[in-house]
Amino acid sequence: MSPGAPDTLTRSQSGGELACASWRALGTSVVLRVTDPRALVAARAHVERELDAIDRACSRFRADSELTRVNESAGRFRQVSELLAQALELALRAAVVTDGAVDPTIGCALELAGYDRDWQELPHPSCEAGLPGAGDAPHGGAPVGGAPVGGAARTPAITLRRRSSWRAIALDRVHARVRIPGGIRLDLGATAKGWAADRAAQAAARAADCGALVSIGGDIATAGRSPAGGWRIRVTDDHHSPPTAPGQTIAVHSGGLATSSTTVRRWRHEGRTMHHIIDPATGEPARTRWRTVSVAAATCAEANIATTAALVKGDAATDWLAVQGLPARLVDNDGVVLCINGWPRSPG
Repeated sequence: MSPGAPDTLTRSQSGGELACASWRALGTSVVLRVTDPRALVAARAHVERELDAIDRACSRFRADSELTRVNESAGRFRQVSELLAQALELALRAAVVTDGAVDPTIGCALELAGYDRDWQELPHPSCEAGLPGAGDAPHGGAPVGGAPVGGAARTPAITLRRRSSWRAIALDRVHARVRIPGGIRLDLGATAKGWAADRAAQAAARAADCGALVSIGGDIATAGRSPAGGWRIRVTDDHHSPPTAPGQTIAVHSGGLATSSTTVRRWRHEGRTMHHIIDPATGEPARTRWRTVSVAAATCAEANIATTAALVKGDAATDWLAVQGLPARLVDNDGVVLCINGWPRSPG
């Protein structure tokens, strides 16, 4: 069990009490809210068990995870648990729906970009002397993944020869086994976190017999009956931002909400600022017109897939989201906000 902030009580818009707990898991922050304060302890225990199981199955950073063993067995079939099989099935479905913009075979590209360990262990931009923080590449623009910083000599660009893609993954659900091609390493970051939030919220709601909200790194799933007026959520570039930060407060009555951004999860690697949204077509951090995309959907997993795809698709994102029929809030590199498909247009 990870330590976190003490459990707290808040009030919904209608005056009813909500109980809240927060801690860290899966390399990020976790927040649990329930509509019955008496059920918080039981709900948290079920969320923690769910997240621990998913971490053991899907983590790219644990030496003992199932996903690590699958990556180490590239080229031959490997038996997997039902949990990992479901996670892989979701990742492959995401690749189909997004035309490959969300691709689970980007593990090698992330490692080449320096994302080869837990996020907290990476050298963040603001930690290097003489370098500004995320401002040395404003709003996700250059030099992310490419141009040198300042007057330094040009560093080599990322080079990734893609031997295959998600289409070459053989997932045998009947015999619970998977085979990935040699030279491929899987990463489930674009799908597993939202899916974990969905499963955790459902587990909490069942255990507590009340409404539950689970946020994992700012990606939010709800289950059970929402409080009167809905779950109030502040949508910003960074879920750690204070209430006064630029953004928008919305109410969610059911389903999931996800936000992906190129401005937050950033690190330094070989003289460049990197971010974690990889364009599978290039194997490099995506160069996109959007700095942040938020999407509401029936599930957090669906929303998370859509936000990642939108960042990768860039100019084509709005047309793609329109076809999907998903309410979305897109913020471009100049800070201009675009709301589509019924996303509320109220000011921040």
